[in-house]
Amino acid sequence: MLEEVVINTGSHTEFVPLAQFLEAAAARRGWRDGLLHVVIPHTTAGVTIQEGADPDVRRDMAVAFEKAVPWESRDYRHGEGNTAAHVKAAMVGNHLAWPIEKGRLKFGTWQMIYFCEFDGPRTRRACVGFQPLLAEPQSRIS
Repeated sequence: MLEEVVINTGSHTEFVPLAQFLEAAAARRGWRDGLLHVVIPHTTAGVTIQEGADPDVRRDMAVAFEKAVPWESRDYRHGEGNTAAHVKAAMVGNHLAWPIEKGRLKFGTWQMIYFCEFDGPRTRRACVGFQPLLAEPQSRIS
């Protein structure tokens, strides 16, 4: 069964920390030990793992994405005018799986999961699923 998380973004490009949302979803469902699966069902947004301690990393990522894929270009043909958002979302991807133990995400020292907005501000969704750990087989004594 999936849990849906709603994310409201306030900027054109924004990286929203998701740990609190994901752990709350896991708590609502009673998901404790296994893998959380996060899927972003949008073509101009994505999800990534990156440093969570220094907010300048998020700012630097936004700057780098804009330099790599500028919002405006005479070469773009997509009629809605948000080609850059589609390309950036394709670059980061739209899904990931992450371990959860005792209801808490198992991050490395600096890690955070981010919702990546590239065409905001908007109200967005993340679909969250769970794969429990299988119990290890008990050894048989003959």
